[in-house]
Formats: sequence, structure tokens, C-alpha cells
Amino acid sequence: MLSQFSREGEHATLADLNFTFPKDVYPVGRLDADSEGLLLLTNDNRLKTRLLDPKNKHPRTYYVQVEGNVNNEACEKLRAGVEISVDGKKYKTLPAVTNTIEVPELPERNPPVRFRKSIPTSWLALSLYEGKNRQVRRMTAAVGFPTLRLVRYAIGKVSLADFEAIEPGGVVEFDHKDLPLLY
Repeated sequence: MLSQFSREGEHATLADLNFTFPKDVYPVGRLDADSEGLLLLTNDNRLKTRLLDPKNKHPRTYYVQVEGNVNNEACEKLRAGVEISVDGKKYKTLPAVTNTIEVPELPERNPPVRFRKSIPTSWLALSLYEGKNRQVRRMTAAVGFPTLRLVRYAIGKVSLADFEAIEPGGVVEFDHKDLPLLY
């Protein structure tokens, strides 16, 4: 699903969800069509700016399944920041908080991630404080471990763990009293 309301090709969009959104609601950040996970939508411009403006260094945490057995050297490079290409120019990412993790409990992916019997996979928890286009995928590739599955697990203090019963495509409304969770 694309994290937008307008149609683009054959992809499902937020307009396809079984929920009536107010007309002035927009996604805070984006997930590409190959990514999954937490997406916040708001009509509060102050909140949107707070969460998206890079100077606020608001963390976003991803669970990343990569091809191969990720090693400590790759994690150290990610922690230091790596060079990636952004709009055809070299860009050094900000340092990321990175750790290997056990396979997380997540819903099955549809379509499933490609499986190769002879090539192992491993998982990382990766927290970023910036959000360049396809940054996580570019970062893991830069250290030799291409991303197979990418799940946004948390935005600030709000995480998928807060919504254990929610299924993919589910919607939970926040009240203004819940907003301190997001800061």
C-alpha cells in the first residue's frame, strides 16, 4: 500500500482502508510500496512539523530483515553513518542506533520475502533521525547486506507494540490527550 490518498498505478492507497478520514489528514512521513509498519496521519500541522523537521531529530525505528548474517563490523559502520547516494549525489548519513535482533513477531508479509535455501537472513533494529528516500535500504546495501523486509516499528515513543491487536491496514484514532506520546 502506498502511504498516500491519491492513486498511482495499481497500488492500494490509504483511500482503500475501511475508514473515513477527514479531508485535511495527511501522512507523517512515507513508506514506499515495499515497506510495512507504523504510519501516523494527522491534520495537526504543528505535530507534523515536529515529527518531520530534521532539526528536531525525531527517531524512527525500523526492523530490517537483511540478506546474510549481519556482522558487528556492518553494525559499527551504520552506527558511524555511511555514504549513500541521494538524488545522484554522495551523502553521509547521520549515525544510526543499530543492533541485531531475534526474528520479531510480525504478521506474514504479502507477498512473502524471497526465500533462498542457501542464503541465511538476519534482523536489525535500526533507528534513524533523518528520512531520505529509501535510506534504510541504501544504508544496509552500503554495508553489504541488502534489505529483504522493512518494517517501521516506531515513531518516537509510539510503537507497533502499543497496538498488538491491530492487523495490517488497521486504523487507530488518537485523541489530543494522547499527543504527548508523540513528542
